[in-house]
Amino acid sequence: MVMGSLREETQVVVIGSGPGGYVAALRLADLGKDVLLIEKRERPGGTCLLEGCIPSKTLIHAVEVKETTRQAEQFGLTFKGVEFDPAKLRAWTDEVVSGLSDGIKGLLKRRDVTVIHGHARFDSPTSLSIEGGEVSGIDFEQAIIATGSSLNQLPDGIIPSVWSSADALKLPRVPDSLLVVGGGYIGLEMGLVYQGLGSEVSVVEFFPRLLMGADFDLVDIMVGQVKQRLHEIMLDSKVKSIAETDGDATGGFDVDIEVGGKIVSKHYDQVLVAIGRRPNTDDIGLEKTKVAVNEQGFIVTNEECRTAESNIFAIGDAAEGPMLAHKASREGKVAAEAIHGGEVAFDNRAIPAVVFTDPEIAWTGLTEREAEEQGIEVTIGRFPLSALGRARTLGRTDGMVKILADPAGGLVLGLGIVGPMASELIAEGTLAIEMGATLEDIMVTIHPHPTLSEAILEAAEVAAGEAVHVNPPRKVR
Repeated sequence: MVMGSLREETQVVVIGSGPGGYVAALRLADLGKDVLLIEKRERPGGTCLLEGCIPSKTLIHAVEVKETTRQAEQFGLTFKGVEFDPAKLRAWTDEVVSGLSDGIKGLLKRRDVTVIHGHARFDSPTSLSIEGGEVSGIDFEQAIIATGSSLNQLPDGIIPSVWSSADALKLPRVPDSLLVVGGGYIGLEMGLVYQGLGSEVSVVEFFPRLLMGADFDLVDIMVGQVKQRLHEIMLDSKVKSIAETDGDATGGFDVDIEVGGKIVSKHYDQVLVAIGRRPNTDDIGLEKTKVAVNEQGFIVTNEECRTAESNIFAIGDAAEGPMLAHKASREGKVAAEAIHGGEVAFDNRAIPAVVFTDPEIAWTGLTEREAEEQGIEVTIGRFPLSALGRARTLGRTDGMVKILADPAGGLVLGLGIVGPMASELIAEGTLAIEMGATLEDIMVTIHPHPTLSEAILEAAEVAAGEAVHVNPPRKVR
């Protein structure tokens, strides 16, 4: 890599312009700090915007519109000739991404945040060298590491023509058949996208269940719907080998999969490997500082997002905790205000998680599995969407809301949702947990009718033993 000849000085340098980095830079600028932002790519926004959350949700929305037209047949609305134009869909996705990225550029420019392009490495706790740009190095007082994460590397021997999720988001083509290796949220979301675009999609998962991090009762409802759209779901299974087909005019891949202790050979037009992400902390010169990382490569921080090097902070996917964009943005503000000298801490009680399958799954706070593992006694209220008026008007009764509360005082501890718009509804549960709300607080809060949000109210009533719209448990005589 080429290094420039210029050297800069600043109060605060932020490494990375993802949802943590650019938010931190903007907040620092608003607090009166002189800020330099370093970004390797041409466009700001990080993985979430450029090759993650935003393009994937754009494609997911397009597929959901198509699926809605199919479901509309049940109430007499029939569409004919619904099909995708991949080139237009690709262009639309690019337009969404570029528009948001340009918006970030504008915000940084108006806040007088200087953006420097290149790869940053620490030379010391107060200096960086920069590769690939006009600036050779930066001397700083304080730094925020917001370098994000990368896709886990494909296993040795996997050929380059196998897709990663980033490759798949570019819509290079719509294969006739697609094998998705990995039954986590990335694999399921991308698998459903390509199924909606016209591919026959199969999923292979190493663990005995899909989405191992979520409560099983939520996942089971989702799987019940998804398996109707996917060709095959292979659990407790492992890909043993992937080979590009030779001498076959149709091309594709021959895949050996271990299923139930036996090796089966299958052929697919394309293979997509979605096996998680890793923090970008192994090539940024941390060895020149006191910054500590854990066994997984995440930077260890305190409640201020401060590392073992007191003037260096770490946020987002590079730091410990869930690898979620909204967590990164909150940490960015915490780090910025800590640098400014404020009394602040990342002490949030709940970080919501969302899986944009169809139906969506979302949860926040304590999960039922965590309560069981930690021996925490909870009261649980479940309310099925089949008993909700708004869900019936949508023809989407495949879902449930459950709420977890402290048996003694009714303090809300967690909320889980599977169903339409779960991603939008989960914020109410997160707010309730942050504010220390009780079941009673939710029950006496008037929810508009008819809406999906009423399901949260109904679940609270079930947990409190005051259910109106579902039958109470039978009394034992």
